[in-house]
Amino acid sequence: MKKSILLVGFLSSTLIFNSCGVIFGGSRYVGDIRVNNHPNAEIYANGEKIGTGEVTKSFKRSKDLKIEVKQDGCEPKSQVFENRFRTGNFILSVITFGIVGIAVDLGTGASYKPDHRNNDAIDKVSDKKYIFNVDYSQCK
Repeated sequence: MKKSILLVGFLSSTLIFNSCGVIFGGSRYVGDIRVNNHPNAEIYANGEKIGTGEVTKSFKRSKDLKIEVKQDGCEPKSQVFENRFRTGNFILSVITFGIVGIAVDLGTGASYKPDHRNNDAIDKVSDKKYIFNVDYSQCK
């Protein structure tokens, strides 16, 4: 009896503490960062070195992505990829999950996505994957 009550409670909480943004995008996305024609360029994301040339990593939706690129003999370059509010998912969360959906989306950061519509350097592959192209052409 106690096990069935716990199971019902667990299943209910998974439904209650979900939202449209979390279901369709999650609180993180996968970013593929590419520095074209510079396979030896060091890539830093939000101050942390993550690799060279091309890197794939998971990032939180709630924060803008600051990329810095460095290569010997060249000036470092910084580029900020800003986030945008996911209006459509937020509206669906309000309609389907109400105030709990709003709180979950805002609390987890699922209400945001990289601003691929206003930045040509960001390519959207899916709701969970984006490609960030860093122009490092000043480094020859």
